[in-house]
Amino acid sequence: MNDDEPGSGQLSVPKTMSVERLIGTLLRAGVGMAATCCLCGGAVYLLSTGSHPVDYGQFNGTDLRFTSPPAIFAHWLDRSGRGLIQLSALLLIATPVARVALSLVFFTARRDPAYVAISAAVLAILLASLTGSLT
Repeated sequence: MNDDEPGSGQLSVPKTMSVERLIGTLLRAGVGMAATCCLCGGAVYLLSTGSHPVDYGQFNGTDLRFTSPPAIFAHWLDRSGRGLIQLSALLLIATPVARVALSLVFFTARRDPAYVAISAAVLAILLASLTGSLT
C-alpha cells in the first residue's frame, strides 16, 4: 500500500502548487473577513454615534475595554461597532500567524527539518510578541 493512499495512516502531502493555492486562499480569506468585519463595524459605529459632536481639542486614547482579545470578543458578541472594528484588527493580525502555522504543518508532513525549524521559530516569535512575552 502506498503511503499516500487513503487508509494508510500517513498524512497525505499535497503538491506544491496546491499548498501555495491553499495558503493564498487562507490569506485572501483572512483579509476579506477582516475588511468585511471592519466595514460592518464602521457602519454600526457610525449609525450609533455618527451624529454626536466630536471634540478634536482633546485626545482620548483607546478605551481599556478594547485592549484585550477577550474584551474585544465580548463587545463583538454585544454587536458593538467598536468591538467589530477591533475584531477586524485581530483577524488581520491572525491571518499571517495562521499562514505560518499552516506552513509548519505542511513542512512537518513533508519531513523537511530545516523548514520545520524555521517555521517553528517564526511561529514562536510571532506568538511571543503577540502575548507580550518579548517585552
